[in-house]
Amino acid sequence: MNKDSTILVLGSKGLVGSSLYKKLIELEYTNVIPITRSECNLTDSNDVHKCFFKHKPEYVFHCAGKVGGILANNNYPATFGFDNGMMALNIIFNCLHFSVKKLLFLGSSCIYPKNCSQPIKEEYLLTSELEPTNEMYALAKIFGLKLCQAFNKEFRTNFISCMPCNLYGPGDNFDLETSHVLPALIQKIYTAKHTNIPPEIWGTGEVYREFMYVDDLADACIFLMNNYSETQTINVGTGQDILIKDLVTLISNIIEYKGSINWDTSKPNGTYRKLLDVTRINTIGWRSKITLEEGLNKTYEWFKSNVHKL
Repeated sequence: MNKDSTILVLGSKGLVGSSLYKKLIELEYTNVIPITRSECNLTDSNDVHKCFFKHKPEYVFHCAGKVGGILANNNYPATFGFDNGMMALNIIFNCLHFSVKKLLFLGSSCIYPKNCSQPIKEEYLLTSELEPTNEMYALAKIFGLKLCQAFNKEFRTNFISCMPCNLYGPGDNFDLETSHVLPALIQKIYTAKHTNIPPEIWGTGEVYREFMYVDDLADACIFLMNNYSETQTINVGTGQDILIKDLVTLISNIIEYKGSINWDTSKPNGTYRKLLDVTRINTIGWRSKITLEEGLNKTYEWFKSNVHKL
């Protein structure tokens, strides 16, 4: 990308999109166009066509999506599958139609099979069954990345896809009905501190997750747009994971909550472990920089100032 290239950031008010937009501006890209849901309904083919016709982008970052944790994915599988599938279809088609130089399609580590060997290599995709609790979301993302690969093969496009691990950071969704595990833990433990009612946390805590601060992903997306043009999807992560029980302890220490924890073992744990193999992205020159503790402290400070004032 040149500094004056026309760059479209889809989902610019979301966790990833807002961080990416901010990073591009900091790096002095001068023609970055943020696209929000109110400006363009990405599930509507006419809306997407009008958006691309208006802006004529050279580079597109697809950061938008219908996202949520185990509860939301379980309750609304059709919505998660349909919305994300339609977004992928509309965006990829219009990138071809308007001769976009390069598209970065953002996926998720949940595309990989439930019982993968660890750490998870990119080539493990579609080697066995998916995690049932987020199967439709995963299938929509797999459809998107496979469509990118098919367009590259048939039309010689330059559409790349990256699969990040679990993300968190300022601007995250802390609504307990729809949030992912880490912001939900912050919300629950913060509330417990101020109400003296022990937080109820799903599962046993005996599962592992890999977490990456969102600014690291924004940095990786720009790096990949400028340095990676392979059809093969590429993992983006820290290369380290943590037991959920240990994460709860870490968050409790940061929030200074000293009470007990109620583990609801009737609720699902999700996949036991999904640590990404980040050898490929490390080899071409990118590594995550922000530690989990540093990122959690930054996220908690933002949370206190912007989300929850008790």
